[in-house]
Amino acid sequence: MGKSSKDKRDAYYRLAKEQGWRARSAFKLLQLDEEFDLFSNVTRVVDLCAAPGSWSQVLSRVLIKGEKFGRAAWVDEEAQFKQQWMNVFPHLFTREQLESAAVVQKEDVPTPRKDVKIVSIDLQPISPLPGITTLRADITHPATVPLLLKALDPDYDADTGGQQASHPVDLVLSDGAPDVTGLHDLDIYIQSQLLFAALNLTFCVLKPGGKFVAKIFRGKNVDLLYAQLKIFFRRVIVAKPRSSRASSVEAFIVCIHFQPPRGFKASLEEPLGVGYKLPRMALERERGLPISTRSYLQDTTRGTWSVPSGSPEWIAPCVNKDGVTEVAFDDFTGEEDRERQNLRWIAPFLACGDLSAFDSDASYALPSDHVALDPVQPPTAPPYKRALEMRKAAGGAYGKTGPKG
Repeated sequence: MGKSSKDKRDAYYRLAKEQGWRARSAFKLLQLDEEFDLFSNVTRVVDLCAAPGSWSQVLSRVLIKGEKFGRAAWVDEEAQFKQQWMNVFPHLFTREQLESAAVVQKEDVPTPRKDVKIVSIDLQPISPLPGITTLRADITHPATVPLLLKALDPDYDADTGGQQASHPVDLVLSDGAPDVTGLHDLDIYIQSQLLFAALNLTFCVLKPGGKFVAKIFRGKNVDLLYAQLKIFFRRVIVAKPRSSRASSVEAFIVCIHFQPPRGFKASLEEPLGVGYKLPRMALERERGLPISTRSYLQDTTRGTWSVPSGSPEWIAPCVNKDGVTEVAFDDFTGEEDRERQNLRWIAPFLACGDLSAFDSDASYALPSDHVALDPVQPPTAPPYKRALEMRKAAGGAYGKTGPKG
């Protein structure tokens, strides 16, 4: 968890320590689940870029321990309150109401589950969590696939098992983000490449009908990314949890019901990304999906250009003096064509979280008896550790000071 003054003024930063979460990002996943019911009928999960483990901690407490948070916890409290009234004034309720309340109360008792399988991956070490299998690996490297498949299925054989899970997972999460530079275009590009790496790994382990949730940075051309994800998922929604600062470009892409194109097989040896396989798959899926924009795509295998049927005539590509390939097309002439040209698919944008919850951009006054708590799990191997050691050896932020000679 951060140590800047902005973090310390943040209500979610303090609330995470009070409730035992490793980081304030736990509230983001809880609010996303509250909106989309992500954990419904889920027993197998992969958590990518998991360090320090707050999302894995949520998975452990919700899926394994059976705890409830947010709206579900509020409903339980209301049911318990109602049950207490029934015990005190049973003559005010019917027999059916009393029996129904007793059944609900019995079902609401948290019961640990043993059929849940959760695997967490990160380049940084993750402190152990109950019921969580942790891997220290690079999600962009092909060697990570057999490691993940082995963690999900101990009987997996890398020589004969290929790169598809024999027992796919129900949900894949990715809260990873690069160390931002402040150059927004660069940060957004690097984040998109990290997202593509997470997708490549996801396609190897996610079952048809599964869900995928990942952090994104909203930028100028992010709608292209949404359209690309729409090739693989029935529903694609952009969500902004209330615990995510409104001043940040951060958001979360929620992809529901995985439906890969016919004949598609994922492999990190042939990674999926911009300019590689996505254009051809977009062309294949164009007939079955609503037209978002007209795609004029290059066949990277044969080095030729293809145009969807019914498209206007086109002019062969040429390379300008800057080395950029340009493609020009004739204008749409028909009235129907002009209408289709303006069509585009826009991903729905939803705000998650109770409106009465804390505002992550606001500063709240602390009570007079407030006691500052230590982080639940200090960083195990922070990337800035070496920099802190060097600054300390140099005498602090401003260097060593001493008497003038």
